[in-house]
Amino acid sequence: MFRVKVCGITSVADAQSAADAGADAIGFNFFPLSPRYIELRRARQIVEVLSPGVLKVGVFVNSPIAEIRAAIELLHLDLVQLHGDEEPEFIAKLEGRPVMRAFRVEAGLAGLKDYLSRCQKLACLPRMVLVDAYKKGAYGGTGETTDWKLLSGERKEVRELPLVLAGGLTPRNVAAAIATVRPAAVDTASGVELRPGQKSPQLMQAFVSAAKQAFADLG
Repeated sequence: MFRVKVCGITSVADAQSAADAGADAIGFNFFPLSPRYIELRRARQIVEVLSPGVLKVGVFVNSPIAEIRAAIELLHLDLVQLHGDEEPEFIAKLEGRPVMRAFRVEAGLAGLKDYLSRCQKLACLPRMVLVDAYKKGAYGGTGETTDWKLLSGERKEVRELPLVLAGGLTPRNVAAAIATVRPAAVDTASGVELRPGQKSPQLMQAFVSAAKQAFADLG
């Protein structure tokens, strides 16, 4: 659904800069404990002026179904990113809404195979699988990287689903990450920031350029 996503957008200016840089998608973080948290009202203001063609992704961490549905309807979200402890049964309750399920990796993707098998039995396989770095007590956006070589060897665990690589990606390392893991897409937040919640137009431009060149080099 996208190649390059910039997550944790909190302002109209940052959304426009991400679009100008060539990002395919932007993410709104609705987890109240995140330094990149954004209220629905503010997210709607951004959506109203967002460049056409840029996908809108809502990031949720253990949110009630009703809150997710309300955000989908208000913002016309293209994708729901579940970044918490949501079980397959939770995805089923979203009744076919496009879902990207995030997994925080500490020691490989061993648990992912069983999770996706359960999803298949419930006919609720996610559209994409996002792999993020694990840090105790955190739900992403930590700036930590994953073990790219380990992920490269365990790609089979995500079946045929598109794999989105996240976790500590910056303009300097994203090309190497793509070459090693060969993901379908990449996602960055802290790697293109001046401070949590405030993006750098220059870093976003550099990140998108490096990522898209790396994807092109893959063929």
